[in-house]
Amino acid sequence: MDNHQWLAVFREVGRKMREGLSEILSREGGRVPLGKGAGGDRTFPVDKWAEDIVIAALEKAHKEGESFTLISEELGARKFGSGGKIVLVDPIDGSNNAKSGIPFFSTSIALLNGDKLSDLSVGYVLNLAVADEFWAIRGGGAYKNGARIRTSATEGITIVAYEASSPRTDIPRILPLLQAAKRTRCFGSTALDLAYLASGAISVFATGTASRAFDYAAGMLILEEADGVITDLAGDSLDYIVVGLDRTVPLLASANEKLHVWALNVLSETKKPG
Repeated sequence: MDNHQWLAVFREVGRKMREGLSEILSREGGRVPLGKGAGGDRTFPVDKWAEDIVIAALEKAHKEGESFTLISEELGARKFGSGGKIVLVDPIDGSNNAKSGIPFFSTSIALLNGDKLSDLSVGYVLNLAVADEFWAIRGGGAYKNGARIRTSATEGITIVAYEASSPRTDIPRILPLLQAAKRTRCFGSTALDLAYLASGAISVFATGTASRAFDYAAGMLILEEADGVITDLAGDSLDYIVVGLDRTVPLLASANEKLHVWALNVLSETKKPG
Protein backbone atom coordinates (compact mmCIF):
# COMPACT_ATOMS: atom_id res chain seq x y z
CA MET A 1 0.00 0.00 0.00
CA ASP A 2 1.13 3.56 -0.59
CA ASN A 3 0.91 6.30 2.04
CA HIS A 4 -2.56 7.40 0.95
CA GLN A 5 -3.86 3.85 1.33
CA TRP A 6 -2.33 3.59 4.78
CA LEU A 7 -3.99 6.85 5.72
CA ALA A 8 -7.32 5.42 4.57
CA VAL A 9 -6.78 2.46 6.93
CA PHE A 10 -6.07 4.80 9.84
CA ARG A 11 -9.13 6.92 9.10
CA GLU A 12 -11.31 3.81 9.02
CA VAL A 13 -9.93 2.89 12.45
CA GLY A 14 -10.93 6.33 13.66
CA ARG A 15 -14.43 5.97 12.23
CA LYS A 16 -14.98 2.67 14.03
CA MET A 17 -13.73 4.12 17.30
CA ARG A 18 -16.13 7.04 17.05
CA GLU A 19 -19.03 4.66 16.39
CA GLY A 20 -18.47 2.59 19.53
CA LEU A 21 -17.02 5.15 21.91
CA SER A 22 -20.14 6.10 23.88
CA GLU A 23 -21.01 2.49 24.61
CA ILE A 24 -17.56 1.52 25.89
CA LEU A 25 -17.26 4.62 28.09
CA SER A 26 -20.67 4.00 29.64
CA ARG A 27 -19.96 0.42 30.67
CA GLU A 28 -19.92 -0.40 34.34
CA GLY A 29 -16.36 -0.94 35.50
CA GLY A 30 -14.95 1.19 32.69
CA ARG A 31 -12.86 3.17 35.16
CA VAL A 32 -11.22 0.13 36.72
CA PRO A 33 -7.71 -0.50 35.35
CA LEU A 34 -7.05 -3.88 33.76
CA GLY A 35 -3.35 -3.78 34.61
CA LYS A 36 -0.36 -2.11 32.99
CA GLY A 37 0.36 -1.89 29.29
CA ALA A 38 3.71 -2.46 27.63
CA GLY A 39 4.45 1.25 27.93
CA GLY A 40 4.18 1.08 31.72
CA ASP A 41 0.97 3.07 32.19
CA ARG A 42 -2.26 1.65 33.54
CA THR A 43 -4.52 0.07 30.93
CA PHE A 44 -8.23 0.85 31.11
CA PRO A 45 -11.02 -0.94 29.22
CA VAL A 46 -11.20 1.90 26.69
CA ASP A 47 -7.48 1.43 25.91
CA LYS A 48 -7.93 -2.30 25.26
CA TRP A 49 -11.07 -1.72 23.20
CA ALA A 50 -9.33 0.89 21.03
CA GLU A 51 -6.27 -1.26 20.52
CA ASP A 52 -8.42 -4.22 19.43
CA ILE A 53 -9.88 -2.04 16.66
CA VAL A 54 -6.40 -1.06 15.52
CA ILE A 55 -5.14 -4.64 15.55
CA ALA A 56 -8.13 -5.88 13.55
CA ALA A 57 -7.41 -3.29 10.85
CA LEU A 58 -3.72 -4.16 10.78
CA GLU A 59 -4.41 -7.88 10.60
CA LYS A 60 -6.56 -7.22 7.55
CA ALA A 61 -3.76 -5.19 5.95
CA HIS A 62 -1.32 -8.02 6.65
CA LYS A 63 -3.64 -10.58 5.08
CA GLU A 64 -3.73 -8.35 2.01
CA GLY A 65 0.05 -8.56 1.70
CA GLU A 66 1.52 -5.85 3.95
CA SER A 67 4.47 -6.60 6.23
CA PHE A 68 5.33 -4.33 9.17
CA THR A 69 5.94 -4.17 12.90
CA LEU A 70 3.33 -2.77 15.27
CA ILE A 71 4.55 -0.88 18.35
CA SER A 72 1.67 -0.03 20.66
CA GLU A 73 1.49 1.43 24.16
CA GLU A 74 -0.69 -1.45 25.38
CA LEU A 75 0.47 -4.52 23.44
CA GLY A 76 4.11 -3.69 22.95
CA ALA A 77 5.81 -4.88 19.74
CA ARG A 78 4.29 -7.40 17.34
CA LYS A 79 5.58 -8.39 13.93
CA PHE A 80 3.26 -8.80 10.97
CA GLY A 81 5.65 -10.47 8.54
CA SER A 82 9.23 -9.31 7.98
CA GLY A 83 8.75 -5.87 6.44
CA GLY A 84 10.74 -2.85 7.58
CA LYS A 85 7.80 -0.51 8.06
CA ILE A 86 6.64 0.37 11.57
CA VAL A 87 3.14 1.31 12.71
CA LEU A 88 3.37 3.29 15.93
CA VAL A 89 0.15 3.46 17.95
CA ASP A 90 -1.20 5.04 21.09
CA PRO A 91 -4.77 3.68 21.04
CA ILE A 92 -6.00 6.24 23.58
CA ASP A 93 -3.76 9.20 24.29
CA GLY A 94 -5.35 10.81 27.32
CA SER A 95 -6.86 7.75 29.00
CA ASN A 96 -7.33 9.56 32.30
CA ASN A 97 -9.35 12.26 30.54
CA ALA A 98 -11.44 9.60 28.80
CA LYS A 99 -12.32 7.66 31.94
CA SER A 100 -13.02 10.90 33.83
CA GLY A 101 -15.41 12.25 31.22
CA ILE A 102 -13.11 15.08 30.10
CA PRO A 103 -13.57 15.52 26.32
CA PHE A 104 -9.92 15.75 25.32
CA PHE A 105 -8.43 12.41 24.32
CA SER A 106 -7.34 10.89 21.05
CA THR A 107 -6.08 7.98 19.05
CA SER A 108 -2.65 8.52 17.52
CA ILE A 109 -1.21 6.41 14.68
CA ALA A 110 2.00 6.91 12.71
CA LEU A 111 3.62 5.02 9.84
CA LEU A 112 7.40 4.94 9.48
CA ASN A 113 9.47 3.51 6.65
CA GLY A 114 12.31 2.67 9.08
CA ASP A 115 13.06 2.69 12.77
CA LYS A 116 13.90 6.39 13.30
CA LEU A 117 11.64 9.42 13.58
CA SER A 118 13.27 10.74 10.41
CA ASP A 119 11.45 7.88 8.66
CA LEU A 120 7.97 9.19 9.50
CA SER A 121 5.71 9.08 6.44
CA VAL A 122 2.09 9.26 7.71
CA GLY A 123 0.62 10.77 10.86
CA TYR A 124 -2.99 10.51 12.02
CA VAL A 125 -4.57 11.96 15.18
CA LEU A 126 -8.28 11.89 15.98
CA ASN A 127 -9.90 13.82 18.82
CA LEU A 128 -12.33 11.08 19.81
CA ALA A 129 -14.46 13.41 21.91
CA VAL A 130 -15.35 15.97 19.24
CA ALA A 131 -14.26 14.14 16.03
CA ASP A 132 -11.61 16.66 14.94
CA GLU A 133 -9.44 14.65 12.55
CA PHE A 134 -5.83 15.60 11.78
CA TRP A 135 -3.47 13.96 9.33
CA ALA A 136 -0.33 14.48 7.29
CA ILE A 137 1.63 12.63 4.64
CA ARG A 138 5.32 13.50 4.35
CA GLY A 139 5.67 16.27 1.77
CA GLY A 140 1.93 16.71 1.35
CA GLY A 141 1.01 19.23 4.05
CA ALA A 142 -1.16 18.88 7.15
CA TYR A 143 -4.96 18.73 7.35
CA LYS A 144 -7.75 19.14 9.87
CA ASN A 145 -11.14 17.75 8.87
CA GLY A 146 -10.04 17.81 5.24
CA ALA A 147 -8.86 21.44 5.16
CA ARG A 148 -5.19 22.42 4.88
CA ILE A 149 -3.78 23.83 8.12
CA ARG A 150 -0.71 25.82 9.09
CA THR A 151 0.67 27.03 12.37
CA SER A 152 0.41 30.65 13.44
CA ALA A 153 2.97 32.85 11.72
CA THR A 154 2.82 35.58 14.37
CA GLU A 155 5.45 36.17 17.02
CA GLY A 156 2.82 36.81 19.68
CA ILE A 157 2.09 34.20 22.34
CA THR A 158 -1.51 33.04 22.77
CA ILE A 159 -1.38 29.80 24.76
CA VAL A 160 1.58 27.83 26.06
CA ALA A 161 0.44 24.25 26.62
CA TYR A 162 2.36 21.68 28.61
CA GLU A 163 2.31 18.12 29.89
CA ALA A 164 3.57 17.10 33.32
CA SER A 165 3.04 13.47 34.32
CA SER A 166 4.90 14.04 37.60
CA PRO A 167 4.28 17.71 38.44
CA ARG A 168 6.75 17.92 41.34
CA THR A 169 9.69 17.05 39.10
CA ASP A 170 8.41 17.97 35.63
CA ILE A 171 7.06 21.49 36.11
CA PRO A 172 10.32 22.98 37.47
CA ARG A 173 12.04 22.00 34.20
CA ILE A 174 9.67 24.15 32.16
CA LEU A 175 8.49 26.64 34.80
CA PRO A 176 10.34 29.65 33.28
CA LEU A 177 8.45 29.09 30.04
CA LEU A 178 5.13 28.91 31.87
CA GLN A 179 5.95 32.05 33.86
CA ALA A 180 6.77 33.94 30.67
CA ALA A 181 3.43 33.04 29.08
CA LYS A 182 0.21 35.03 29.35
CA ARG A 183 -1.90 31.88 29.48
CA THR A 184 -1.04 28.22 30.04
CA ARG A 185 -3.01 25.02 29.64
CA CYS A 186 -2.38 21.39 30.58
CA PHE A 187 -4.79 19.47 28.35
CA GLY A 188 -3.63 15.90 28.94
CA SER A 189 -3.07 14.53 25.43
CA THR A 190 0.32 15.17 23.81
CA ALA A 191 -0.86 14.06 20.38
CA LEU A 192 -3.73 16.54 20.44
CA ASP A 193 -1.55 19.33 21.83
CA LEU A 194 0.70 18.97 18.80
CA ALA A 195 -2.24 18.70 16.41
CA TYR A 196 -3.93 21.85 17.70
CA LEU A 197 -0.57 23.62 17.67
CA ALA A 198 -0.37 22.66 13.99
CA SER A 199 -3.77 24.25 13.39
CA GLY A 200 -2.77 27.58 14.96
CA ALA A 201 -4.64 27.26 18.27
CA ILE A 202 -1.52 26.99 20.47
CA SER A 203 1.75 28.93 20.31
CA VAL A 204 4.17 26.67 22.20
CA PHE A 205 3.98 23.21 23.76
CA ALA A 206 6.46 21.68 26.20
CA THR A 207 6.78 18.51 28.24
CA GLY A 208 8.83 18.26 31.40
CA THR A 209 8.49 14.50 31.11
CA ALA A 210 10.56 12.41 28.73
CA SER A 211 7.96 11.32 26.20
CA ARG A 212 7.67 8.03 24.32
CA ALA A 213 7.64 8.01 20.55
CA PHE A 214 4.09 6.67 20.23
CA ASP A 215 2.89 9.68 22.26
CA TYR A 216 4.11 12.25 19.77
CA ALA A 217 5.25 10.73 16.44
CA ALA A 218 2.00 11.31 14.55
CA GLY A 219 1.60 14.80 16.00
CA MET A 220 5.23 15.56 15.18
CA LEU A 221 4.73 14.90 11.48
CA ILE A 222 1.46 16.85 11.41
CA LEU A 223 3.16 19.80 13.10
CA GLU A 224 6.18 19.77 10.79
CA GLU A 225 3.96 19.56 7.71
CA ALA A 226 2.08 22.61 9.05
CA ASP A 227 5.37 24.58 9.22
CA GLY A 228 5.87 24.13 12.96
CA VAL A 229 9.08 23.27 14.81
CA ILE A 230 9.72 20.47 17.30
CA THR A 231 12.93 19.53 19.15
CA ASP A 232 13.94 18.44 22.61
CA LEU A 233 14.20 21.04 25.39
CA ALA A 234 17.81 21.76 24.41
CA GLY A 235 16.87 22.47 20.79
CA ASP A 236 18.29 19.24 19.37
CA SER A 237 16.59 17.39 16.53
CA LEU A 238 14.39 14.37 17.21
CA ASP A 239 15.11 12.75 13.85
CA TYR A 240 17.83 10.46 15.24
CA ILE A 241 15.52 8.86 17.84
CA VAL A 242 14.90 5.14 17.37
CA VAL A 243 11.25 4.39 18.04
CA GLY A 244 10.23 1.88 20.69
CA LEU A 245 8.56 1.58 24.08
CA ASP A 246 11.18 3.48 26.08
CA ARG A 247 10.85 7.11 27.03
CA THR A 248 12.97 9.35 24.80
CA VAL A 249 13.29 13.08 25.55
CA PRO A 250 11.18 15.99 26.85
CA LEU A 251 9.69 17.98 23.99
CA LEU A 252 9.54 21.60 22.91
CA ALA A 253 7.28 22.48 19.98
CA SER A 254 6.48 25.89 18.55
CA ALA A 255 4.35 27.45 15.85
CA ASN A 256 7.35 28.94 14.05
CA GLU A 257 11.11 29.33 14.24
CA LYS A 258 11.05 32.74 15.96
CA LEU A 259 8.80 31.47 18.75
CA HIS A 260 10.98 28.39 19.11
CA VAL A 261 14.12 30.49 19.53
CA TRP A 262 12.29 32.62 22.11
CA ALA A 263 11.20 29.53 24.06
CA LEU A 264 14.69 28.02 23.98
CA ASN A 265 16.17 31.30 25.20
CA VAL A 266 13.69 31.49 28.08
CA LEU A 267 14.59 27.95 29.14
CA SER A 268 18.35 28.41 28.70
CA GLU A 269 18.56 31.72 30.60
CA THR A 270 17.42 30.02 33.79
CA LYS A 271 20.30 27.54 33.60
CA LYS A 272 22.97 30.24 33.79
CA PRO A 273 24.69 30.57 37.18
CA GLY A 274 23.88 33.54 39.39
